[in-house]
Amino acid sequence: MSTKDLSIIIVDDLQFSRIVVKTALKKAGYNGVRMADSASEALRMLEESPADVVLADWMMPEMNGIELTDRIRQNDEEKGIYTSIILFTANEGIEYLVEAFDHGVDDYLRKPPNPHELAARVSAAARLSIMQNDMLETSRLMEKTIARLQKTALLDDITGAGNEHMLTSELEAHLQEASTRKGGVCLAMIQLNELDDSLKESADEAEKEILISLYRRLRRTVRPTDIVTRLDNNIFGIIMHHSEMSKFRMSALDRIKTAISQRPFKTEAGDIKMTSSIGVHYYSGRKNDSNGRRKSRNGRCNRH
Repeated sequence: MSTKDLSIIIVDDLQFSRIVVKTALKKAGYNGVRMADSASEALRMLEESPADVVLADWMMPEMNGIELTDRIRQNDEEKGIYTSIILFTANEGIEYLVEAFDHGVDDYLRKPPNPHELAARVSAAARLSIMQNDMLETSRLMEKTIARLQKTALLDDITGAGNEHMLTSELEAHLQEASTRKGGVCLAMIQLNELDDSLKESADEAEKEILISLYRRLRRTVRPTDIVTRLDNNIFGIIMHHSEMSKFRMSALDRIKTAISQRPFKTEAGDIKMTSSIGVHYYSGRKNDSNGRRKSRNGRCNRH
């Protein structure tokens, strides 16, 4: 995709700042640039037509850049698309950057931005957006294929995730491979703590919306090769295979925890906040006990 085809939205309550950024982008060859004087105006523009990149000021009245990022990420999740987000900030200190990245910001620029750096960062953000949207489109095509395979009784008919039969079959295969090739397997079990209580007075459709949204969050959080399954009403299982267990990082579970609890689940019954309990079991094909059997170890089941 050429720079002329990219869609960019600049969000800043100061007109001068908007014009400076737009002028720099125009000189760099970016023609599809829209300007919004507030976060709410930017959200309206995104409803009319998606953008590849959103450049927003961190400090704005009504809704700041972090809050805008949360809204965009929620909208992206609902629509099955991805929007790259760059924040402009005058804030100093690593804690501000950590906060921004924790909320899903892709990049940041100090104010006032250098025109050459601005163009380069926008180009990188656009590549990320295009790559993510291509992957999502591939995923949609795969979902259509999966729908045709549901008669194999290996898929959950609500979420499209694998079911308990798939988990058992895949886990057996992965454990066998870990034993013969001396790799490692992690089985994570995720339970939504409040699902039954939150929906006891709600329609079944709200429960389905949460389960479908949870599966999508998990699928986006884990690696493409990881296997996500639904075992019970509010329990999901994830198989993560590693060539070496030393490559497994607990941060993978932190990302799952954050994906579940960071934003409420939108349903016809309203926004519903969820926490989760995660149980982890590790199996390493490299370690043997005194009887020659493979060793495994359990992780704690923690409430998040």
